[in-house]
Amino acid sequence: MAQGQEQTAPDAVMTRIGQVVILHHAGDREEARHRFLQLWAEIGADGAPLHRCTLAHYMADTQDDPADELAWDLRALTAAEELTGDRAAAHEGAPAARALYPSLHVNLAADYLKLGRNGAARTHVRRARGAAGSLRDDGYGKGVRAAIAQLELRLAEEDPDGAGRWGPPRQRP
Repeated sequence: MAQGQEQTAPDAVMTRIGQVVILHHAGDREEARHRFLQLWAEIGADGAPLHRCTLAHYMADTQDDPADELAWDLRALTAAEELTGDRAAAHEGAPAARALYPSLHVNLAADYLKLGRNGAARTHVRRARGAAGSLRDDGYGKGVRAAIAQLELRLAEEDPDGAGRWGPPRQRP
């Protein structure tokens, strides 16, 4: 995840989340969704923020309805924000949450784009681009950066007259 992250004891919840992710990637979306919901019930709304963030981040990918996908991605971002605020900066999950931020914002941008909310999509693409500096130059980092670029292009195509251009607003004379 983050550079310099120290070796820690295995986290049983993260291991279980990873097992369900493998199930989902193997093509069993329905079973993965079911198992994620079971884990969510176990973790609860007051569970460890890193667990809730990670689970919600992956749970969003199992949703059929774009509004449900958005709801899970928003849960993931909310949990990540618990780990990156001033009070939580020293929390053991903070580096992992910072590493997830670009991906969380990419997912939210894609959700909003699916729902036709291009302004919100642009906001999250900008946030993803701003957070991308925390990514390593590895496969994951390159993939997230490519997703950001792809969303920027899609949003530019959605606005061919340039009214929603990227960059700062123009100065009025």
